[in-house]
Amino acid sequence: MTIIKPVFLSFLLISLLFLGNGCTTLPDVSTMIDEAPVAQKPRPITSAQGELSPGQSKALLERLQHSVEPMEILDRHTTVVESVTESPLTKGNKVTLLVDGQATYAAMFKAMESAKDHINMESYIIEDGEIGQKFADLLLKKQREGVQVHVIYDSLGSMQTPDAFFQRMRDEGIQVVAFNPLNPLAKGKKWGLTPHRDHRKILIVDGKVAIIGGINISNVYSSSPFKQGKNEKIPIHWRDTDVQIEGPAVAELQKLFLDTWMMQREAKPALRDYFPAPREKGSALVRVIGSTPGESNRVPFIVYVSAISLAERSIHLTNSYFFPDEQIIKALTDAARRGVEVKIILPGITDSLLALHAQRSYYSELLRAGVQLYEHSDALLHAKTAVIDSVWATVGSTNMDYLSLLNNNEVNAIILSKEFAGEMEQMFAGDMLNSKQIHWQEWKKRPVHLRTREWFVRLFVRWL
Repeated sequence: MTIIKPVFLSFLLISLLFLGNGCTTLPDVSTMIDEAPVAQKPRPITSAQGELSPGQSKALLERLQHSVEPMEILDRHTTVVESVTESPLTKGNKVTLLVDGQATYAAMFKAMESAKDHINMESYIIEDGEIGQKFADLLLKKQREGVQVHVIYDSLGSMQTPDAFFQRMRDEGIQVVAFNPLNPLAKGKKWGLTPHRDHRKILIVDGKVAIIGGINISNVYSSSPFKQGKNEKIPIHWRDTDVQIEGPAVAELQKLFLDTWMMQREAKPALRDYFPAPREKGSALVRVIGSTPGESNRVPFIVYVSAISLAERSIHLTNSYFFPDEQIIKALTDAARRGVEVKIILPGITDSLLALHAQRSYYSELLRAGVQLYEHSDALLHAKTAVIDSVWATVGSTNMDYLSLLNNNEVNAIILSKEFAGEMEQMFAGDMLNSKQIHWQEWKKRPVHLRTREWFVRLFVRWL
């Protein structure tokens, strides 16, 4: 039994009590796209040596366009995104796709073993299990070697992890912060009984290597794919995705981590070399996008809607909690109607039946428009990824639900690279092989009681 389901139910109860996002709205992205100046020049791309000249930046994007075909997602979309975020588009990054929990943990342990100066780790869930203990043991080992370790965990996501797990770290010098603590009696700390949670998953080592995505620190990501026998109760394997980044983009993730730290704790992090001189490691263009509740520019939401709206050939989307707002639905259906190949892989196995029913309440509208829907059946799908027009890709923590889009701290990497997009397409094709397609002719014949249940759950999607 994992900690996810109790956390999901607790979060639902808290959200219903406080109605934390009941009056909050998402920005009108369609208007933002219409108002984005077509002739506006994109901001200079940042390299390890500093900002490129306008001519160099333009030439770099043109080379990328010529590697596929000219498209608005590399032109107009960039203008829209730069109107709502100061995070630069950086060149010279090496990006490595980590297709599941086993690959991600292996990369994390390798990076942490090599740490010389600091390790900064931020996770929604840090579970006191076999994997959690392995992480704790290695972090303690590195702390004893003189590497300063900082850990941020969400107090709701990790509510079933005993405080002794984190106290063991504190006792040996690791600096630990609980995001919005649930304990109202905690001295000098903000009471965290609010929908505002830290849903990010970030690991940064020495300011040079970063790993982000949807993977928490939990045993559910490290098992083999789920196979259920007649009388067997085998833990469900969680299918998720991360990405490792090396190069100038790591500094942008470091800024997000340190900003969260300072917002949650008065004491500054230990003095370390958080921003070493950047070095180019590869050829990918990367932009890091983060969001914090209270900001009017919900950047991941704007990025998703504008990228989908400007897609010209293909949209391949994978998402674990799919309760999108009307703008996302309209962007997807409009894309399908104008001839874009829109394929979406969603969970078929779930940790919450409410989430599954809510997700399915959107199927009819999408299927009628020509969107191709698939439900993953080999594992519990928890990935949040997309690849569009064979050149634009994203990996991160943002679900297409109101909690992610309105209430949570989230982070995604936007990667512009034909080669990386190709790897994402291969991963998507592999997931399709383990998925069942939902066909409209069959879907529209499903029983009335299922339709009624989906309609009812749909009423509460803002709090799921």
